Amino acid sequence: MIGTDRRNIMPLSKVISEDKIEIVGEFKAVQVRTCTKVLEDGVELSSGYHRHVVTAGQDYSSESAEVQAICAVVHTAEVVAAYVASQEQGE
Repeated sequence: MIGTDRRNIMPLSKVISEDKIEIVGEFKAVQVRTCTKVLEDGVELSSGYHRHVVTAGQDYSSESAEVQAICAVVHTAEVVAAYVASQEQGE
């Protein structure tokens, strides 16, 4: 029968990593790209990407330690104030 011989089944694994973190623009937006790979015996079968942005003043407490450290450095009080002021002008 197909699929009943468990000796030939290769283990699958899913690896999720933040493979790119960039600081962009005047208000130091932190762009985070997450890569999700599906591997079979260490060989990549598929991969996909997801991006999200952490803006100045945004709560980043749920981000990875690396992203938190970057945000703590680049999202200074001055940058946050300038970003907030720019958003108020746009309203």
